[in-house]
Amino acid sequence: MEPVAVDHAVEVFTEARPRLFGIAYRMLGSAIDADDLLQEVWLRWQTYDHSKVDNPTAFLATVTTRLAINATQTARVRHETYVGQWLPEPVDTSADPQLGAEREAALEFAVLMLLEKLPATERAAYVLRAAFDYPYAQIAEIVQVSEAAARQLVSRARKHLAAERRTPATVQDQRRLLTAFVAAAKSGDLATLEELLAADVVSYSDGGGVARASKIPVVGRDRVSRYVRAFADRFWAGIDIAWVRVNGQEGALLTVNGERYGLVTVTASDEGIDQVMWLLNPHKLAAV
Repeated sequence: MEPVAVDHAVEVFTEARPRLFGIAYRMLGSAIDADDLLQEVWLRWQTYDHSKVDNPTAFLATVTTRLAINATQTARVRHETYVGQWLPEPVDTSADPQLGAEREAALEFAVLMLLEKLPATERAAYVLRAAFDYPYAQIAEIVQVSEAAARQLVSRARKHLAAERRTPATVQDQRRLLTAFVAAAKSGDLATLEELLAADVVSYSDGGGVARASKIPVVGRDRVSRYVRAFADRFWAGIDIAWVRVNGQEGALLTVNGERYGLVTVTASDEGIDQVMWLLNPHKLAAV
């Protein structure tokens, strides 16, 4: 490529990158994987005949989405063989989220985990519509189906998500419940823990085989309460807490001597805390 053409290619890609990252991250649940995928998108863009592209942003979004659809197959296998429970890698949305979304849809940990269960094309259609408000005609072109089929894919995805989660709590209530949960967990206050948790609450811990963590979910108010109280003295010793904004929701960043140790966040509804997520794999904390 000529120097001027290279400069133009870089400019176009740089401008589109936040949105491309937002698509790839929501599809894969990993900032590292999303960055790797965008390297491939850049290589393809760099060597493509730009004279054939009427709308560079649409072209790049199409390439990103199609590569992400293919990448979900590899990601699924990797998550199935992951040591213990797999949780999405958090991204910092407190400043510049670099996710390129007009809204924070499909960013919450609970939603990313549910999206993992959807067929890749259905997931892509939902992400494009819910997070970026793409018109159905464009979604159809990107995922290579008819417009009617694109509408069906988005509708089916919405029904799957609605069937598997309660109406989420407001941002303020989620923050209040998380703050109260962390305080009760630190003190080992069993009564308060039981009060905060929904009857069918699930606690997930992701250590990735690197940090000590429960390898299976802990289910139910009584079990989760007693589980959290049981390690209160050992787990919280020497830990400092900072409140951070990750994936559009409040999180408690845990540090020891200034080093990142873990991240705790919750999913909540009017029933209380439905999910507790303990992210302890140090390799997933770089972006926080």
